[in-house]
Amino acid sequence: ETLQRIVSTLVNKNDEIHNFIDMLNHTISNVQVNSSNAISELDEEFDGLYSVLHEMKGSMANTIQQEEARKIQALQDQLSQCSRALESSEELLELAVQSLDIKNPAKLLEAARQIKDSVTVASAFRLSLKPKVSDSMAHVMVDFALEKRMLQAVKFLPVPKAPEIDVAACLVADNCITVSWRMPEEDSRIDHFILEYRKTNFDGLPRLKGEQHWEMIDYIKATQYTLSGLKFDTKYVNLRVQACNKAVAGEYSDPVTLETKAFVFSLDSTSSHLNLKVEDTYVEWDPTGGKGQEKIKGKENKNRSNAASPKRATNSPRASARGSRDRFAGESYTVLGDTAVESGQHYWEVRAQKDCKSYSVGVTYKNPGKFDQLGKTNSSWCIHINNWLQTTLSAKHNNKAKTLDIPVPDRIGVYCDFDGGQLSFYNANSKALLHTFRTKFTQPLLPGFMIWCGGLTVSTGLQVPSAVKTLQKSENGLSGSTSSLNNVA
Repeated sequence: ETLQRIVSTLVNKNDEIHNFIDMLNHTISNVQVNSSNAISELDEEFDGLYSVLHEMKGSMANTIQQEEARKIQALQDQLSQCSRALESSEELLELAVQSLDIKNPAKLLEAARQIKDSVTVASAFRLSLKPKVSDSMAHVMVDFALEKRMLQAVKFLPVPKAPEIDVAACLVADNCITVSWRMPEEDSRIDHFILEYRKTNFDGLPRLKGEQHWEMIDYIKATQYTLSGLKFDTKYVNLRVQACNKAVAGEYSDPVTLETKAFVFSLDSTSSHLNLKVEDTYVEWDPTGGKGQEKIKGKENKNRSNAASPKRATNSPRASARGSRDRFAGESYTVLGDTAVESGQHYWEVRAQKDCKSYSVGVTYKNPGKFDQLGKTNSSWCIHINNWLQTTLSAKHNNKAKTLDIPVPDRIGVYCDFDGGQLSFYNANSKALLHTFRTKFTQPLLPGFMIWCGGLTVSTGLQVPSAVKTLQKSENGLSGSTSSLNNVA
């Protein structure tokens, strides 16, 4: 026994090391990929910066060129005016020189008067001999000293530290998981958090092989989040969180594994009545099923009835539940679950189609008779709904029925406390109690469903609702609450 324990421990440790090696190799691969991605992103950022600077350079150069054109145009206009004034002045000067040679005083006086009038209106005397613009371009230059210092100070944005999941504050209830975490130190740059989760059947560290992909919840602003409406069809859920600032996401928190207890089963199609069409969690009345099967020869029918479900392995606990039993027959339009309740507290729900004429929901010991109906034997308990002529709801056990004067709910919740010897039915919407059986269960129980006309949908992977737990505590605290149909074994 000691050697067996040592070998078992060694096998577990060997499996853990293999898992860790796989994780290290996967991490190395991710480091290489992420490094390449980071360089690509860095190139994109600098290319973007170059593009902005190039655009700014073009805009500023265009401004300088426009200023150059404006100044040159102004100076050229001024130069043209000076050239015309100079030509006019030179003509007057030549005329004046010629006038000095006039000997006739009267003609000289007339010429002098004309020169005087021409000089008075000459443009040369109205010109400003100061340039309209300067040749300096300093006023369109910029000082990049501050920007250079800023660019030289550019560094990587600090990566947020990994959050820490507060396991004590995490809650698993009502098929919801509330996750709480905190940062190891205050970081004002944190913009949001990312929560990732995946279902698993391993209670240790997350594995790489044979595991589901991580599901992601992004842009969480608070340090707490509730995953709701989950189906707990695995034993555990892995959770991890990472913090993000405006540019980058930090490291993931250490993964946390939370247990997700729930009762999961499927409908056993291999031994259901021939008039029932059964899928994983759905059963439907099929009036042609029985007639079609009557045409099959007895030997073929026998072989078919004993055929194993293709979904199950031979060593599966579900397969051993009722694998060798004959099909239900006669008016026992019944199908059972493929997983037995042997201990603990469990809960599942059933929804009936609106056109369903008659159906029963309950439990039975293993291996009921092929003609047995739920509630008509001392080894089965159920509630029965009849919608044929008028709607009635009754509780049945050991071929005794008690009419329940309450409305029939759209969904029925079934609560089974095997160890406590209690089977209760609830309105699954309001969690109002419909009926309770109290007994001492002496054998494993199988969920049972009987239907005539219509269909039933079964919901499994559900935890016992908190409201049901509260009602159970209240009900167990009351005396004299047992029904006349309750069987005390």
